[in-house]
Amino acid sequence: MVSLVEEGFEGEFCEGVGSTLASGKLSDNGELDDDGKPRRTGTVWTASAHIITAIIGSGVLSLAWAMAQMGWIAGIATLLIFSFITLYTSGFLADSYRSPDPVTGKRNYTYMEAVKANLGGNMYKLCGLVQYTYMGGLAVGYTITSAICIVALLKSNCFYKRGHGAPCKYSSNPYMIGMGVVEIVLSQIPNLHEMSWLSFLASLMSFGYASIGIGLALAKIISGKRERSTLTGVEIGVDLSQADKIWTMLRAIGDMAFACSYAGVLIEIQDTLKSSPPENKVMKKANTIAILTSTAFYVMCGCLGYAALGNRAPGNLLTDFGFSEPFWLIDIANIFVVLHLIGAYQVLSQPVLNVVETWAIARWPKSKFVTNEYPISIGKQKLNISVNLLRLTWRSAYVVIVTVIAMVLPFFNDILALLGAIGYWPMAVYFPVEMHIAQKKIQRQTVKWFCLQLMNLICLIVSIAAACGAIQGLDHSLQTHKLFKF
Repeated sequence: MVSLVEEGFEGEFCEGVGSTLASGKLSDNGELDDDGKPRRTGTVWTASAHIITAIIGSGVLSLAWAMAQMGWIAGIATLLIFSFITLYTSGFLADSYRSPDPVTGKRNYTYMEAVKANLGGNMYKLCGLVQYTYMGGLAVGYTITSAICIVALLKSNCFYKRGHGAPCKYSSNPYMIGMGVVEIVLSQIPNLHEMSWLSFLASLMSFGYASIGIGLALAKIISGKRERSTLTGVEIGVDLSQADKIWTMLRAIGDMAFACSYAGVLIEIQDTLKSSPPENKVMKKANTIAILTSTAFYVMCGCLGYAALGNRAPGNLLTDFGFSEPFWLIDIANIFVVLHLIGAYQVLSQPVLNVVETWAIARWPKSKFVTNEYPISIGKQKLNISVNLLRLTWRSAYVVIVTVIAMVLPFFNDILALLGAIGYWPMAVYFPVEMHIAQKKIQRQTVKWFCLQLMNLICLIVSIAAACGAIQGLDHSLQTHKLFKF
């Protein structure tokens, strides 16, 4: 491949995940890519693994509850519509990795850079605010879910030994702290390029617990012990007012939107791919594989879970004891959830972590605190590990902040709904659509322009409604919540 880096190029700063670009021509031994960076080695399968790690997460556990709030018709339709929109707009993002031409243009290393290249500086700043808020929120959600799963595991064993009437009560706060300690260690991995092994492990875990949830639901259906389900979901009555029904439906929409959200890391994942074949074509294949796979699991988890547990489906399929036997299998599923979320936390936090470090390198390029790497050795044996003081302090502080917020707001369904409402429309719909319009130079008031803007508007209205439902749920939960209870 002919290098696009011209002679005399001194290097330029890339805001986001990228760092200062190396200058010079492509080396004869092919160790550098067309931008002077080390040659990327990602394939359609590594990209698919990263995407599945990001997309199949804690959201799958709430889908049976979401189906129960909406019923068969609205629930299935909403889930499929969100998945289709995600697949459609992810193609726009894949094309925006390079600009102005999606095959030969200049690389955009992050989602924010793609927005800046196609939509300008103001949109770039807005995108950064939304993206990093959303990704920080995801880390909070994953911390909450991991702790809930550990507590469920402890309760399951307690009930098995002492009976279901036993007072088996555990606080999730110590396990959130434990999750934070693990993430501080893992966060020292410098970047996403070195995390393929973690993504593959996390992907296997996600398939594992989703499959166990599907299997438990199917077994209950086959045994004839299924609960009652309806076309319209939970019915209005003595225990549920019409207003409460509307609020829970809105939160359910937010949960489904959250389950289908991963756009915020798509560009970063695409930046791990080989240059040939063209990255956008490979990424579109990876998107299709990952989204079809995740949607199949979502439909099975949501539908089979609802069919088995009916209108009483719990907020979390595995932790609220919708299924209580066999306890050992539920324990395994919860262990899988924790292992998956440990990996997903890192994949989704890397853009946030790297943007601060890249800014610091550009601001203080001669600072030893910022730039020096200190190799770690055991005796005379040098390990392939180094410590950077900025990375150590900043990433540790980030994890601590996330952990404290999770301990303050440990509400599973409400947090997922709010994250889905905040992240889905801007990251998965608005920015991809606007970048596509700019890149393809689609004229205003044409049929295609109107169709894209109509999709934009509908998704915005749905997101606002879901956010209102989530905020109402958080307000209700906070009235009885005791902070930092151990």
